[in-house]
Amino acid sequence: MEDVVQLLLIEELEDIEVRNRRVHRRRLDPFNELSDEYFIKVFRLSKALAQFLVHLLKDYIAPANRSTDLDITTKVLVTLRFLASGSYQMDVGSNYYFGISQPSVSRCIEEVVNAMNRNEIFNAYVHFPRNIQELNAARMGFFEKYNFPGIIGCIDCTHVAIFPPKVDDDNYPEHIYVNRKNYHSINVQLICDHNLKIINVNALFPGSTNDAFIWNQSNVQTLLRRLHEAGNKNYFLLGDSGYPLRSWLLTPLEYEPRPNIPEHFYNSRHKTIRSTIERCNGVLKMRFRCLLKHRVLHYSPEKASKIINACVLLHNLCIEHNIETPQNEEAEQIDLGVHVPERNHVVERVNPELAAGRNQRNKLITLLQQ
Repeated sequence: MEDVVQLLLIEELEDIEVRNRRVHRRRLDPFNELSDEYFIKVFRLSKALAQFLVHLLKDYIAPANRSTDLDITTKVLVTLRFLASGSYQMDVGSNYYFGISQPSVSRCIEEVVNAMNRNEIFNAYVHFPRNIQELNAARMGFFEKYNFPGIIGCIDCTHVAIFPPKVDDDNYPEHIYVNRKNYHSINVQLICDHNLKIINVNALFPGSTNDAFIWNQSNVQTLLRRLHEAGNKNYFLLGDSGYPLRSWLLTPLEYEPRPNIPEHFYNSRHKTIRSTIERCNGVLKMRFRCLLKHRVLHYSPEKASKIINACVLLHNLCIEHNIETPQNEEAEQIDLGVHVPERNHVVERVNPELAAGRNQRNKLITLLQQ
């Protein structure tokens, strides 16, 4: 009889412990529990912008049909927290505001990221100028800020570290993702405007791919070539010496000019304005720290590309809504995946496009000294 009583007592204590754990893991509402400032620190978006994102994605995310299902708002916030922190899914799931399992976190991230990658969502917030009016607006933005005519964007590539794919993977063999710094990555092409808004992203190429090769496969390259062939020659990008000189993509001079001459002024202005894309890359990765080198995306290249696109979309939303740029939250030096040191100039035989690029650059040098 005494043994039975002890057994019942133990079972009752176990039930109490389970109930206590459930109470402890009760999910809190970050919209009510967090201040506006801390909400941005945790999720990178303001409360109003997070609610806007939930409304934007609600038609593409499965609703909660059972009491145990996660609601759409929770799914979006879980994803935002992962993208913002770069922490493992287990850490995100055990967050005080969520208290959900790692598999649930994984499903949330996949569902929300896929929704943000839908063409009707992504292309509405990340797109290159679509007509002459938008091209003129982009050009005016750079001119008003830097007093430099013709620029519609700055281009560069950055590496996002990923977990090594399988060696025998037919679609994504491991060796092609090893970059020149000897870690696995996706080489991401970014083009931004004067306000650090990203107007083009290409996250499809492995880390071993050359920047110029990615550019030559780009739809933007084709668009600008056709634009210039049609006589609209006053629109161009700025790129570093790793890109081929064209009339629609101006690079620095192949040599360092002596001071106080027009060529030196051109190179100096070019470097200053081109730093826009480097700042853009830094803001993107500090805002969404899952893209930092030491965080490493533990996903297949295909899924990692979608995560990069989702971060770019969210970055643009933050730019449009003037969300403050996050500060460095860690003491150690952070590798943003930028190209250092400066690369050698692309060497190519003289051809009509290269000659046109030199002519365009020389005209600009002459114009800048007036």
